[in-house]
Amino acid sequence: MFRSPSPNLRRLLIRYFSSSSSSFSPSPPFSTSHPLKTHSPKSPLSLPHFTPIKTLASLPSKPKSTDEQIAQLLSTHLLKSETNDNPDEPTKPSLTLHQRLDLYFSNISFSPELLLQTLNLSPSAGRQILSFYHWLSKHPNSFKPDDDSLRHFIEHLGRNKDFKAIQELLVQNRGIAGEKCFKASIDRLVRAGRPTQAISFFDNMEKDYGFARDRGALLVVVSALCDHGFASHAERLVKRVADAFFPDESICEILVRGWCVDGKIDEARRLVGEILRGGFELGTSAYNSLLDCVCRICRKKDPFRLQTEADKVLVEMDIAGIPRDTGTFNVLITNLCKIRKTEDALKLFERMGEWGCSPNAETFVVLTRSLYQAARTSEGDAMIDRMKSTGFGEALDKKKYYGFIKILCGIERVDHAMKVFTRMKKDGCTPGIKTYKLLIGKLAAHGKAARANALFFAAVNNGVPVTPEVYKVDPRFVKKPEKKKEKKRETLPEKMARKRKRLRKLRLSFVKKPKKGMRMAY
Repeated sequence: MFRSPSPNLRRLLIRYFSSSSSSFSPSPPFSTSHPLKTHSPKSPLSLPHFTPIKTLASLPSKPKSTDEQIAQLLSTHLLKSETNDNPDEPTKPSLTLHQRLDLYFSNISFSPELLLQTLNLSPSAGRQILSFYHWLSKHPNSFKPDDDSLRHFIEHLGRNKDFKAIQELLVQNRGIAGEKCFKASIDRLVRAGRPTQAISFFDNMEKDYGFARDRGALLVVVSALCDHGFASHAERLVKRVADAFFPDESICEILVRGWCVDGKIDEARRLVGEILRGGFELGTSAYNSLLDCVCRICRKKDPFRLQTEADKVLVEMDIAGIPRDTGTFNVLITNLCKIRKTEDALKLFERMGEWGCSPNAETFVVLTRSLYQAARTSEGDAMIDRMKSTGFGEALDKKKYYGFIKILCGIERVDHAMKVFTRMKKDGCTPGIKTYKLLIGKLAAHGKAARANALFFAAVNNGVPVTPEVYKVDPRFVKKPEKKKEKKRETLPEKMARKRKRLRKLRLSFVKKPKKGMRMAY
């Protein structure tokens, strides 16, 4: 994949990384130059007792791979404007993007992974991405376009809503672009809020771009429209092309799901009635969509009616002979957890076996989040252990653990969040910059400067690009100085009252007290 770099590229790599390493020498987040502070009405308080042992420049960092270095250099050229960088020769014309790429990257073989890294590092490159592709197409020895690599360019241009460039790319690569490019184009058009253009793309896909206009393509378009709230456009499209592609049960269930995503339960029930009268049979997924829509409406309008309305949909399922599955219980458990009925969700979770259903990874994750949200941390840890013992431990990735840590930090359980962070590393998940920033900020807000600084150094050692910042201690966690009680000089009335009280106690001490239970003699 990677050839020996040219001398120009080698010199550029050495100059780039030597300059970046020399210029970047930040101090730790809680050094003496950046102390933790909290602004009080009178004067700021700081934590002067903590002094870092090491500096950031002395800490080792993980070396970057060759692909990462090349991708970073490519992104700097793609984000670079067409200006002259040499101030000594202002009259000398600047190099264009193609000239710079020819100078430094002519001997590089570009794989889809390298292209994806480069595009992810260049989110604001704009039309430079299309110019970069034109340069690649002129070097067939370094780059051979296929469906996978073209998809990365389409997704990047679609995020910037540059659909004219996407059209130019598809026309230029007619016959090479395939199913992945078609799905990416439809998805980006629908995400950008252009359902009419997506339908027009489907109508002209065979003539303009050479895609096969078949039932699978119709299913992709209808699914994308329904997932993003354009169920009316999807239903009109299905009815218009019904002569060529008669809708089957899968398309009908997708349309029902689309109306439910929109939150229009009346339209969904109307469509269900039409489907049943037409002789089709709906499966469990369609009724799960109806159940989810009903629960979301109840959460918004009247959460106390959620269980009653959900029971009505479950009765409809029983009458129609539709069995419940794991998705049905996931819908109920998720909506119960969102209205903070964690105990009811746990009871339903324990009763799943009565209907022959077993929980999946989504069930365990939803319940764990709800238990942490309710500050039931030990039960949340037990649910994670139960999830692993059931065989769904692989579903606990970096994103799931970050969600748990974020919830615990939100309810100010930072110590337990650090325990979950330790468990995350034991399970083989590498924490990212968001996880480190969240924990460092929370530890600093709680006034735990030593632990925050240690976590910062650990992130730097692991190659995470965290930057030192000045954090403020939350006033709720600042230790208030103890006020010394000053002896007040007694006034003469206070002194006389104290003496009288003492004399009265002394007089009463000589009085013989009656024994308990002794009766008076008559």
